[in-house]
Amino acid sequence: MKKLYFSVFIICLQLTGVAQDSAFSRQWVDTLTSPYFFGRGYTQQGMQKAAAYIRDAFKQYGLVPLTGSSYIQEFSFDVNTFPGDMEVTINNKKLMPGIDYIVFPESTGSHTQGKLQQADSVTFVNQEEKVIVTLKDKLTWSVGREEAPYTGIEVNKKALPGNPASFKIAIDNKFVKDFKAANIAAMVRGTAQPDSFIFITAHYDHLGSMGSKTFFPGANDNASGIALLMNLAHYYAMHPQKYSMGFICFAAEEAGLVGSEYFTNHPLVPLSHIRFLINTDLAGTGSEGITVVNATEFPEEFAMMNEVNDKEKLLVKINARGKAANSDHYYFTEKGVPSFFFYTQGGITAYHDVFDIAATLPLQEQEDLFKLVRGFCNKLMNE
Repeated sequence: MKKLYFSVFIICLQLTGVAQDSAFSRQWVDTLTSPYFFGRGYTQQGMQKAAAYIRDAFKQYGLVPLTGSSYIQEFSFDVNTFPGDMEVTINNKKLMPGIDYIVFPESTGSHTQGKLQQADSVTFVNQEEKVIVTLKDKLTWSVGREEAPYTGIEVNKKALPGNPASFKIAIDNKFVKDFKAANIAAMVRGTAQPDSFIFITAHYDHLGSMGSKTFFPGANDNASGIALLMNLAHYYAMHPQKYSMGFICFAAEEAGLVGSEYFTNHPLVPLSHIRFLINTDLAGTGSEGITVVNATEFPEEFAMMNEVNDKEKLLVKINARGKAANSDHYYFTEKGVPSFFFYTQGGITAYHDVFDIAATLPLQEQEDLFKLVRGFCNKLMNE
């Protein structure tokens, strides 16, 4: 059924011939945030399923592997996961995972109960059972690369009428050594200068699951970026350019830029052949424009991007930002590859939580972002 659904989706796209159709982006976001991919993380084969789905799409669109015969660049790293029980009761109130609480990503599993002692205004501990409970205004989860000798729980302040005094928990963790992940890399070969590349990149992973029932959909972060990348990949497959257009979907960005760091240390093409890299992350809003990281590092290219935006009257504003190690462009920049990372601004505030869902993601600037990247690439190839 999944294969049939995907095939119908691809056929419809080929019939329309309009890669920047907003329905295309919506379909990608809806699909990648579905329970089948379970947060594109470290349990229930979520990341592996997403990788296979993206690889098959590249094949369907007519892109070829960036090098050799495989679209897959495998690597491994250690990660802490929570595949099983996830039950927390505080003050005899059973809390809802993801909504009322999250666990520290480095937590060890524990099935225990006891009393809590107040350590400070927001921290409560049971030293004997090695349990920590903290109160937070907003719950923001992440990926753990280590396993700590304690179990930590962040509780939304709104979930409890008073301070935590007692607890009962059933939390399972599994620390995975050498978790297998993969970058997905494809290209459209250039017609005149095939050894010169423009790269478009985005990470496809998200946080995965916290327990066997709760997953983090990651609509804005970063199903939206993958949707834009696949829009562009589909377009360039039908319209080859002077330069080769490379497309990389990175894994394990949320674990600390692991996939992109691996690629820069094991490049599939010489990094010196990359004229420019455009990384997109958090591309689902845009009512207040975008911010471009590395704009001050590459002022000539930033001026080109603004020229495209002004001429085509696309985004309300393009903000300039300096260097930052906040997405997959970073290690390329460190290795001397000219790179931008842009993210949209305005709209929803959901981030690294269970509320980053497809239904509330507007995607209102996906078409303009497509046009901006396409116009910018044209300028890069014809400067």
